[in-house]
Amino acid sequence: MAENLYEGMFLLDSGKFAADHDRVSAQVVGILEKAGGTVVAHRPWQDGRLAYPIDGHRKGVHYLSYFRMPAEGLKDVARACKLSDIVLRHIVIKQPQSLFDAMVASLSGHQVRGDHTDDVEPPRRRREREVEIEEPGEPIELEDE
Repeated sequence: MAENLYEGMFLLDSGKFAADHDRVSAQVVGILEKAGGTVVAHRPWQDGRLAYPIDGHRKGVHYLSYFRMPAEGLKDVARACKLSDIVLRHIVIKQPQSLFDAMVASLSGHQVRGDHTDDVEPPRRRREREVEIEEPGEPIELEDE
């Protein structure tokens, strides 16, 4: 069976994730592995308030994962997510090799440049916004035709 490359975004119960993030992360990875997938990279993406309540939850954790899996395994992932009390919603997108590699490298702290990866330094916040003020020059005269 040919394996496809996938990106999965899982919306998780933020209360359960806050209580035991290792167990919740292991449960998401377990859902994917039980369906025949191989998880390449995963991490929490965003924790915050939802635009509208989902099953009574007003907050959630978006959990991002990149994995390889035969297409037949997606049905098992969907079924396991519906039965899970931790996963509120999920979406899985098939990715091309180039985008998959770039995102996996980004999650692991490397940057893809051509044929190799480099360590990426985290961005620094500027304390003050630098603004260049140009000195007024001589006025430009327009010629009439």
